[in-house]
Amino acid sequence: VVTRDDVEESLKAIFEYVRDKEQLFKDLHSQIEEIEQRISVKQRERDYWLEYKNVGSKIHASKISSLEEDIKEVKEELQRTTEYYRDALNAVKEENKNLFDRHMQLLSEEALKSAVGYLDKNCRREIQENEWLKEEVKIYQKEVGDLKSSVQLLEEENTSLVAKLIDIKLQKL
Repeated sequence: VVTRDDVEESLKAIFEYVRDKEQLFKDLHSQIEEIEQRISVKQRERDYWLEYKNVGSKIHASKISSLEEDIKEVKEELQRTTEYYRDALNAVKEENKNLFDRHMQLLSEEALKSAVGYLDKNCRREIQENEWLKEEVKIYQKEVGDLKSSVQLLEEENTSLVAKLIDIKLQKL
């Protein structure tokens, strides 16, 4: 039996969990900004060395290519990290949505049970009879479907028998 306090505690736990995930997302966002700043610094360094290279100095050509590779690696790392955290965030959002939906369903079921508990005896009996009638309707609908398929098979058999009978009469003529 789930009580209202249990549901509220569960919802509080979910909201705390969501808040923790949002804080984690903020932390990750700040890390991404740091990496973007590092990329910016590396980009400025690269620009400086490209200008140095274009002036005619070939002494530091290897350092320039190394820095370009570093910039490329940092960009790739940023891309992978961003995709990873985006996927993680989407997974957490989906999980939170599922948890929230499940808890809302539990709340609505408990509210329904509570509401039925406040109804008088005749109303509860009518609800039970309604449920019973719904089950009976399902049973009868299944039987009707079975009967329709049986009738269809019999009609097809009759049609083939009449066709054979007509063929036999035509042959005798």
